[in-house]
Amino acid sequence: MDRSRPLALLAAAALTLPGLTALSSAARAADTELAVNGGFEAGLDGWTCTAGTTVNSPVRSGSSALQATPAGSDNARCAQTVTVQPDSQYTLSGYVRGSYVYLGASGTGTTDVSTWAQSALAWQQLTTTFRTGPSTTRVTVYTHGWYGTGAYHADDLSLVGPGVDVGRPPAAPTGLKTGTISSSSVALSWSAVAGATSYAVYRDGAKVRTVTGTSATIAGLSPSTAYSFQVAALNEAGESAKSATVTATTTAQPGGGGTDLPAHALVGYLHASFANGSGYTRLADVPDSWDVIDLAFGEPTSVTSGDIRFDRCPATECPNVESDADFKAAIRAKQAAGKKVLISIGGQNGQVQLTTTAARDAFVTSVSKIIDEYGLDGLDIDFEGHSLSLNADDTDFKNPKTPVIVNLISALKTLKAKHGDDFVLTMAPETFFVQLGYQYYGTGQWGGQDPRAGAYLPVIHALRDDLTLLHVQDYNSGPIMGLDNQYHSMGGADFHIAMTDMLLTGFPVAGNASNVFPPLRPDQVAIGMPASTNAGNGHVPPAEVTRTLDCLTKKTNCGSYTTHGTWPALRGLMTWSINWDRYGGWEFQRTFDGYFG
Repeated sequence: MDRSRPLALLAAAALTLPGLTALSSAARAADTELAVNGGFEAGLDGWTCTAGTTVNSPVRSGSSALQATPAGSDNARCAQTVTVQPDSQYTLSGYVRGSYVYLGASGTGTTDVSTWAQSALAWQQLTTTFRTGPSTTRVTVYTHGWYGTGAYHADDLSLVGPGVDVGRPPAAPTGLKTGTISSSSVALSWSAVAGATSYAVYRDGAKVRTVTGTSATIAGLSPSTAYSFQVAALNEAGESAKSATVTATTTAQPGGGGTDLPAHALVGYLHASFANGSGYTRLADVPDSWDVIDLAFGEPTSVTSGDIRFDRCPATECPNVESDADFKAAIRAKQAAGKKVLISIGGQNGQVQLTTTAARDAFVTSVSKIIDEYGLDGLDIDFEGHSLSLNADDTDFKNPKTPVIVNLISALKTLKAKHGDDFVLTMAPETFFVQLGYQYYGTGQWGGQDPRAGAYLPVIHALRDDLTLLHVQDYNSGPIMGLDNQYHSMGGADFHIAMTDMLLTGFPVAGNASNVFPPLRPDQVAIGMPASTNAGNGHVPPAEVTRTLDCLTKKTNCGSYTTHGTWPALRGLMTWSINWDRYGGWEFQRTFDGYFG
């Protein structure tokens, strides 16, 4: 969005990993065990896994072990961050089974290390050592498999070395109360505790979430069911006693799916971190017609850091900006009215390239922090410019290889798993990254093409079961070839009809009939349009908006383009932006309301 508007090769590659070693050393008498739940006897407690679970067989010792299954776009990484002493020696070990299983440590401050087993038919021990840097106090230990090579198992993971005196656990939280309650989720908040670095949320006595802020929405609940909740405070010394208990009963199951969206939804971006010529609009002043409000934008501290920050518009730029307290109260009020409020990441100025797993992890951590701090319903991905592009050897959208693609997919799956079934995930790619994939994908068979062509397709495909809405920006676009093999240009209903028909029909990627991007469900698709001529190139008047909807939902009033189906369940419309629509007298909103009621 514009503010101003093969296995052999794998083995060979693995042998070049820095720090690859099979060294071992005996733990010194003063050393202690630092890994938490290394035998997975307490499930995945202490571990963050992209595709892991615990099993009772096979196990190396005890009654449980980790089982994780890599996919084409996910190596099934499980990780834990541990407090260590600077300039100290540590031994990392563990037992694994499976093909291409890795054990390693990152963030050591010296040389990160990794060791691996190419083919472990029975339990095989992996061991490596490292020394921390002079200022290193936290190290991440991890295990993972390799993309698409099948499930692996791990057990008895251990990190031995000098321990750290971390003091005492914090006091128990107070002030726990419920907020918005839906058929499948309960919002909770509590008072901050001095010295706490995070909080554990318990549902009916079982730990279900760990968050860094003082609020959380517990999702995946059953309708019309009573639940009890408690919260404990955490720091490096351990966990506090639990808070007093609060109870809540979820509401009856509504229509419209797990995310409680209406059958037809109006989506808009709200300029929350800047003003521009449209002026600043307070969240509380956004009319009730808007069902999904995307806060624009969260941006990275640097292009490749993955560390996302959401800075609200300063009073010097937005004189009428509300306070943080009023802003958060407005979020809660919108949610109480059934609206969804998301953080949108990227935009024209917010280039995000998750080139490393460290950047991926920073993305997950920082985005979760924003969601928890403001009590948001989910995340919108608005990566533009050069955020996503494909490596020359990356030719299959179903099995991507490019790190920025693979890491983004992994990060989004982790966020979805962390925040639960009600987590709203939307995407707003430009046509260049989606529909252009009908003609061109990456650098092409012979090279020389723009590597960004179609680069969103592997992300959309990998997340299609988790994706709430895709609203492609049908604006600021050059001519795009439709399924009729004709070029369509902005400025009329035909462009929106042709671009949306491609998403709902599916299309061969780069003209390869054996490599088809499958259609999305109509309830996953909204059409992206500019709210006014000021908002972006490609604005169409209300009559063309109506003609677009007539053609796609009723197959009437279609004009020159013939669709491949009729989709009355098309979710709705998205616009850039709420601010520009207000500036234009709410024309876009009124067109939507007039059509859908």
